[in-house]
Amino acid sequence: MSQKSVPEDRRVAYVNARLLDAAARLDQPGGLITQGELIADFGPHIKAVGLAADIEVVDCAGQCLSPGLVDMRVQLREPGEEHKGTLASGGHAAAAGGITSLVCLPNTHPVIDDVSIVEFVARRARLLGLTKVYTYGAVTKGLEGQELAEMGLLAEAGAVAFTDGAKAVVSTRVMRHALDYARTFGLLIVQHPEEPTLAQGGDMNAGEMATRLGLRGIPAVAEVIMVERDLRLIELTNGRLHFAHLSTAAAIEAVRRAKAAGLAVTCDTAPPYFALNENAVGDYRTFAKLSPPLRTEKDRLAVIEGLADGTIDAIGSDHTPEDEDSKRLPFAQAAFGGIGLETLLAVSLELYHNGRASLLDVLGWLTWRPADLLHLSGGRFAKGAAADLMLFDPDRPWQVREHELSSKSKNTPFDYRPVQGRVLFTIVDGRRVFDLTRAKRGA
Repeated sequence: MSQKSVPEDRRVAYVNARLLDAAARLDQPGGLITQGELIADFGPHIKAVGLAADIEVVDCAGQCLSPGLVDMRVQLREPGEEHKGTLASGGHAAAAGGITSLVCLPNTHPVIDDVSIVEFVARRARLLGLTKVYTYGAVTKGLEGQELAEMGLLAEAGAVAFTDGAKAVVSTRVMRHALDYARTFGLLIVQHPEEPTLAQGGDMNAGEMATRLGLRGIPAVAEVIMVERDLRLIELTNGRLHFAHLSTAAAIEAVRRAKAAGLAVTCDTAPPYFALNENAVGDYRTFAKLSPPLRTEKDRLAVIEGLADGTIDAIGSDHTPEDEDSKRLPFAQAAFGGIGLETLLAVSLELYHNGRASLLDVLGWLTWRPADLLHLSGGRFAKGAAADLMLFDPDRPWQVREHELSSKSKNTPFDYRPVQGRVLFTIVDGRRVFDLTRAKRGA
């Protein structure tokens, strides 16, 4: 995928590792050998002794070696808003977070509703040679919600699924046509579930906290209304739909019932919705102004339960970079959104450290499950597959500090949060694209 390719005959053995592959429920000591850009072999039989003399040996010191993370919801801001983020800054941040593949939303300028923009993003990502970058195509032209984009042509050009990004497809008629069209061609529609007339003008989750702060509320019902409408449309069209970043107990319960009824519906969430609640807004803290907004503690616990029982299929970072001028404003005027590439693993591992999920379950939500949803390669160990890997220490403590993050924009809702779990190095197509030791030296 990258022009910075690895020689086909170069072999590297990663030994003395704890091999973790959530898809295969693999958790055992062993090693892995790469040859060029591919995985040549892996398992408990690979050790430092007995290797051929021409194989480079990397001692993993007992740390966790897993497939790289697959992040299914990222805003990269290029083209059009490079002052907030670029393919380069996003690629470096993703690599630092152990993410080897990501999918970017189409709400760029110009919008990714044209084949040329899909090709531009793919070409730029190949030249950079960092994390692999895939694109969503727009459901509607210009994200205006009126006329369907040329989804078939966009899919042929490489778009992996279709969404209007941070906007809901509001028109019921348009969404019905989109689901019909997508079903015919085997495409996936991803919906931002928020009824905009209920959310319009809101600043944070509606309730006692918003009232006390004198801020306008966004009711939880704005999410579930859109979810329940679209579930009816799935019944009507026999279509396939994915809901992004669910944040409310009611919406999760609606999806749970729909899955039990056999509807082709999936969904994801993001770390803020199981790690934070509306109290994080605190004293008008704009870094905690997100879309959807942080909800109640009851909703946060419902998100965790939705992950545990399989209602929620995956976790994405929902990385939304905003520049300082957009965030250093009074709360009501500040932009929505928080960055999340570099904190995706560590915050998700809180579910493991708090006894809410196993380590393999957490990795599953971050690797093979999003890959399978979008029909991407990756997220698994397999001989002959791309050597997209992550070495991490699940117990290593650190504190999130905005100025230490690689992202061009620094608007993390987790600033000053103590976390456990650190990426040590990230490998894409056999190349080391991030090394914590070098990063700390400033290399």
